[in-house]
Amino acid sequence: MTRLPTPRGTLTPDRPLADLTWLRVGGPADWLFQPADEDDLAQFLAALDPAVPVFPMGVGSNLIVRDGGIRAVVIRLGRGFNGIAIEGRRVTAGAAALDAHVARRAAEAGLDLTFLRTIPGSIGGAVRMNAGCYGAYVADRLEEIRIVTREGRVEVLPAAALDLRYRQSALPEGAVIVQASFRADPGDPAMLEARMAEQIAKRDASQPTKERSAGSTFRNPAGYSSTGRADDSHGLKAWKVIDDAGMRGARLGGAQMSQMHSNFLINAGGATAADLENLGEEVRKKVFQSSGIRLEWEIMRVGEYPQD
Repeated sequence: MTRLPTPRGTLTPDRPLADLTWLRVGGPADWLFQPADEDDLAQFLAALDPAVPVFPMGVGSNLIVRDGGIRAVVIRLGRGFNGIAIEGRRVTAGAAALDAHVARRAAEAGLDLTFLRTIPGSIGGAVRMNAGCYGAYVADRLEEIRIVTREGRVEVLPAAALDLRYRQSALPEGAVIVQASFRADPGDPAMLEARMAEQIAKRDASQPTKERSAGSTFRNPAGYSSTGRADDSHGLKAWKVIDDAGMRGARLGGAQMSQMHSNFLINAGGATAADLENLGEEVRKKVFQSSGIRLEWEIMRVGEYPQD
C-alpha cells in the first residue's frame, strides 16, 4: 500500500481481524489504526492519501469480515473515545462507549435510554445502523453527532442530517463517528433499572446470547423492529419466514441458524466467514422460494473473498 502517515496512536500492518469480531471470523486488514484521540485521528486522515480507503469498525458485533480480509485502513476507536457525560437531560457518549454502558449510566442519573441496554455493540455503530428494539430507535433520541471526515475535518451534524431509517443512515463516505449526544426523558432510577433487568431476562430467554453470533442476521421484512408487546404481530418477522422456509437450525460447515432463534446466525465451531455468508444466502434463497420475500441482511459483510 501507499506509505502512510505516522500517528501517535497504534498503526498495525496486516492485522488479523477475526479476534475483533463477535463471530470470530475474517482475514486481515491491510492496516489497523487505533487513534490516540480525536486530534490524532483528524491529522492522520488529513495526511492520508485520498486514494487509500478507510473502514471505521466498532466492536465487531454486527459484522462479517470475509476470509480474504479488508484492503483498507480499518479504524477502530478505543479508550480515548468511550467517555460518557451527562448534563441535564443530555447524554453525550463517545463512539466507542458500549450501548449497554450508556443505558446504565443514564439510568443511574434518572434518564431513560433503556432501549440501548440490550443492543449489542457501541454507540458509533448504533448511530450508523439507527439501532433499536422494543419499538424505540436511536433516531427517537439522537440530537447530534460529532464526526471526523475522510479529509480530516471535525464536524458536528444534527440528527436530521443523517436521514435515519430502519437500520440505515446517510453518513459522508469514510466519515468516522467520534461522539453522539442524546436527549432522554427523566425517570426513576429504580424503575429504569427494573425495566432493563426485565429486558435482559426476556432477551436471554429468547436469543442465543451465549453463542458466537452477530445479533439479528436479517432485517424484519415489515420494516421495523419487534416492539416486545403482547400484541406484536409475527406475520412479517424475519424469524417467522425463516421458520416457514424450514431453515431453523440449518447448518453449513461450522455455521448454523440458531435453534433458539432462527434469525441468529452463529459460529457453532470452526466456521469460516464463507460458511456464515453462504448459509445466510441459502436462507435468503429458501425464504424467497417459500414466501416470495427477499430478506435483507442486517449484518454488514465487508472485505474480500480469498484468492484461490
